[in-house]
Parts: sequence; structure tokens; C-alpha cells
Amino acid sequence: MVSDSTLHALIGAVVTVVFSFVPFSPVLGGGVAAYLSEADTSDGVRIGAVSGLIATLPLVLFGLLAVSFMGFFALGAGNGIGVGIGGLLIVLVVGLVAVAYTVGLSALGGYLGTYFVDGV
Repeated sequence: MVSDSTLHALIGAVVTVVFSFVPFSPVLGGGVAAYLSEADTSDGVRIGAVSGLIATLPLVLFGLLAVSFMGFFALGAGNGIGVGIGGLLIVLVVGLVAVAYTVGLSALGGYLGTYFVDGV
């Protein structure tokens, strides 16, 4: 059985992905997750961060898809191995920055969500 915190983190991740066209959508998703769980500050930050981790799964899958396409194109290029490794490094760096962005802002949203639970 899934715990309430995990369910709320999953709901927050869905909110983050659905509103991904909005800047700083991880703050909204983490805030929703922490608000729904009615947690204290440390638990809210944790639930928000877990929500961000769950929300990065589509990003990771898209990154793997992009790397696989780069591999196909690199085979046809003259310096295929260099293009493939360079593309992989670029995707890796961009992916790590995106994960840090998503998890960090989701944790901030978790903190703000608990702030609203306690009463503004």
C-alpha cells in the first residue's frame, strides 16, 4: 500500500508535469504535495523534494530517447564516436541541471506549502 506522503508527492509530480509550460512549475507541484499532506516544515520539504524526483522521470526518459537518436546520427557522421560522446555529455550536463532545478524548486514549494498549512 502506498503511504499518504508518497501519494501526495505523486499528485505534486503530476501537477508539476501538467503545468510544465509555466515557469517555476516545480514550486507549484511541491507546494501542492506539502499542502495536501499537512506536514510540518521538514516533512514538507522532504515531500516536495520527492515530488520533484518523481517529476523528473519523464525528463530522464526523454533524455534517454534523445541520446539514442544521437547515437543513430553519430553512426552516419565521419567522426561518429566524438559526436556521440559529445552529445552524451551535453545531455548529461543539461539533465543534471534540470534535475537540480526541479528537485530544488519542488523542495522550496514544499516549504511554502507547509507555510500555507500553518496559516499565513
